[in-house]
Amino acid sequence: MVKLFARYVSVGALNTAIHWVVFSALYASHFSQSIANLVAFCIAVTFSFYANAKWTFKAEATTTRYLLFVLFMGMMALAVGWGADRLHILPIFTLVFFSAISLICGFIYTKLVIFRERK
Repeated sequence: MVKLFARYVSVGALNTAIHWVVFSALYASHFSQSIANLVAFCIAVTFSFYANAKWTFKAEATTTRYLLFVLFMGMMALAVGWGADRLHILPIFTLVFFSAISLICGFIYTKLVIFRERK
């Protein structure tokens, strides 16, 4: 389990870099935090899904799994961005909070739902 989580964290670091760069570019272009976070997430999550399927979980990357992953994580991204907009939170705090929550919740959801081992 530790090795699996370490691989997930490695992919997550790259995913986070992608997310932060895209979010920053969109927010600097006057998009709201909720939209910037959602778009940045969608781009980064595609990388994350395929990298985790192949390298972390060694599982088949199906369309159904991809859609379930994107919907769950996308709703979380939108919710965090929406809350940040409503509370007038600085964008850096939005990014840090979303990165932390998506790492933990994403790993649990991915392991238990998306790439669960069939018995």
